This record gives sequence, C-alpha cells and structure tokens, in this order.
Amino acid sequence: MNLRHPPAPLLDAALVAASLADAWAHIEVEEHAAMACALLAAFALVLRRRLPLTTFVLTLPTAMVTDAVFATMAALYTLSSLSRHRTLLAGCALAYAITDFLPWPWSSLKAAELAQTHHLVHLTYTLATSAAPVFLGQLVHARRELALRLAEIFEAREHERLLIAQSVLAKERAQLAREMHDVVSHQVSLIAVQAGVLQVGSHDAETKKAAATIRQLSVQTLDELRHMVSVLRASDSRPTELTPQPSLADLQRLVGSSGIEAELETHLPEDLPPTVQRAVYRTVQEALTNVRKHAPGATARVCIDYREGAIHATVINTAPTRPALPLPSAHHGLVGLRQRAELLGGTIAAGSTADSGYKLHLKLPVTDRPTPTRTPEPNNRPEKIPDRPFSTADIPSGQAPK
Repeated sequence: MNLRHPPAPLLDAALVAASLADAWAHIEVEEHAAMACALLAAFALVLRRRLPLTTFVLTLPTAMVTDAVFATMAALYTLSSLSRHRTLLAGCALAYAITDFLPWPWSSLKAAELAQTHHLVHLTYTLATSAAPVFLGQLVHARRELALRLAEIFEAREHERLLIAQSVLAKERAQLAREMHDVVSHQVSLIAVQAGVLQVGSHDAETKKAAATIRQLSVQTLDELRHMVSVLRASDSRPTELTPQPSLADLQRLVGSSGIEAELETHLPEDLPPTVQRAVYRTVQEALTNVRKHAPGATARVCIDYREGAIHATVINTAPTRPALPLPSAHHGLVGLRQRAELLGGTIAAGSTADSGYKLHLKLPVTDRPTPTRTPEPNNRPEKIPDRPFSTADIPSGQAPK
C-alpha cells in the first residue's frame, strides 16, 4: 500500500467524519435547518470525485448558514485538483467567500457596518481562506500532469534508446553476415568442390566414401550458413532462431553423418521439453565432433536413457588408432556444454576410460515423465567398451575436448 495515496474509500470516509465533527463543534442540535445543511454537505463529499461541481454546490448552504465550512473547503479543493477552468474556479472561490462573509439571514446586514475595520479584516481572511484550496488544488493538478509528462518523456527516451540499440545491432549483424558470406561460405564451397572431384576421380572405395561424407557435410554446412546469413540480414528485430533447432528425432541422422563408426541406443519418453532435447542433441554432437577430431579411427557408443527422474546421455569412444591431426580449437566446447547443463539444473562429467578411450556423461533432471519404451537404434557394429568411474582429472593432455 502506498502511504502517500491512501485508498479512495478510506479517504472519503475520513473527510465525511471530519465534516460531521466540524458540524458537531459549530452547530447546536436544536438548529434543525443548519444541521440538515451540514449533514447534506458532509455526505455530499462521497460524490466529490465523480461530480466535483455538484458536490461544491451542495456544500455551499452550510457555509452560508453555519460556521462549519470544512465540507465546502474540501469540495472546493477537489474541484480545483480536477479542473483547469480558471474562470469557473475563480467564480466558485468568490461564491464561497461571499456566503462565508455575509451574515445569515442577509436581512440583518447593514451597509454602514461593512466599512468597519473588523469587517474588512474578516473579508480579507475569508478571501484568503477561499483562495487557499483553489491554489492547493491547482498545485496538485499541475504535479499530477507533470508526473504524466515525465513518464511519457521517460518512455519516449527508452524507446529511442531501444531503437538506437537495434540500429547498432542491425549494423553489426549485417557486417557479420558479409564476413560469413565472403570468407566462410567461399572456403566451404571450395571444400565441397574438391571433395566432389576426389569422389569422382578416385578408384579407392574408402576414399570415395570419405570424399562423399566430406561433400555431404560441406553442402549441409552451406545450407545452414545461408540460413544464418539470411537471418542476420533480416531488417526486423523479432527474435528468431539462427537455424531450425534440433530434437531427439534428429539423433539418428546426426550419428549416421558423424563420419565415425558409432552405435546409438535410446530409451526415452516422447514428450521431453524442447530445451532438454536440444541440450542432449548438442552434447552428443559435441562429443562426436571431439571423437572425430581427437581420436581418429575410434568407434563410439551413444546411450541415452531416462531413469530416476533424469535424462542420462553417455558417449563413449575407444582409443584412437591413428595420430590426430592438429586442428584449430578454442577448447570451449566442454565449457559450453557444462554451462548449458547447469542452466537446466544438470551436470556434465568427462574423463578417460580404462582402455585409453574417453567418456562424456550428461545428466539432466526431468520430473513427472511417463515410463519410456526402449528403442535401440544400432548404426554399425557394436563395440565392447570397458567403463570405470572417471573424473575431469583423468583427461589426458593429448585428448582434451575442444
């Protein structure tokens, strides 16, 4: 609750109570007409927000026939705080001053007495009293309008700041799109062309297969790159995915196009959240990429299942059979996977196996899931890969993930 602005019903009730107390202090119970005017003025304050001018008119009689003027001043203040009609406010203030100054009944007024000093002092006091609620109400009205203008200015400046930020972002995205198109797209296209030449000109079956895989991956990379460039060049600022986001249904295609001998086995429910599906897919993708880069000739097994309220994804590879080629790497892959898992409340563990292979394990908590059905999907010949407890301290320097 805001202490500066109490609830309207509570404030109206307080004003009515104050008006009744003012009437009780200035009016005798035997004065029925005066008491009726005072009661009318007090209860008329309930209408002051919806009918401020009518409320003021209903409170004038009590200022005319009694000294209980609290209700009239409250009504005049409310009218001043809700209206900017200066002529109307001046007329209402003058009407209140006249009714409060002149004695009741008016027939008892003598013109000669108006020139006396105490009457002039009374007139000055009455004019000041009638002007005070008008000035105070106008001050509140001006403060309210100023607050609205400041809010509008703040909103406009925030909108302008957002437009500037979007403009800067659009320029950066356009520059990035140009770089991706001019450099990356050109080099990947050359890779695809050279792979196609090698596939056609070679007589060795293994070489043809490797060249076909390289060409297929290059073409797929070009398609995704074109989509990213089109998104980066988009003029609107609506949030959009850079590429169609993968799901668990794409795992078989990922394993099949990984370029290594791998086996996939899943044991999962069908209604996993998209964020969990993407996390599992990216983890498997990163693990297979590391196998291809750091363990040439190795085979891999991908096991994904649901147990004890969590998704467990494990990728195990055997020891490499060929020396790894030196490739550029920022060594941020495992760090990114760990950060993605932590955002979903999961964990990542990685380390060496007993036969100099490597193991990556992802655990993501998922609650209230139905019992899954086992769906093994072998891709190639299964390999028996020994396993043992591991930790990140077991990672050998020659097989560090990217």
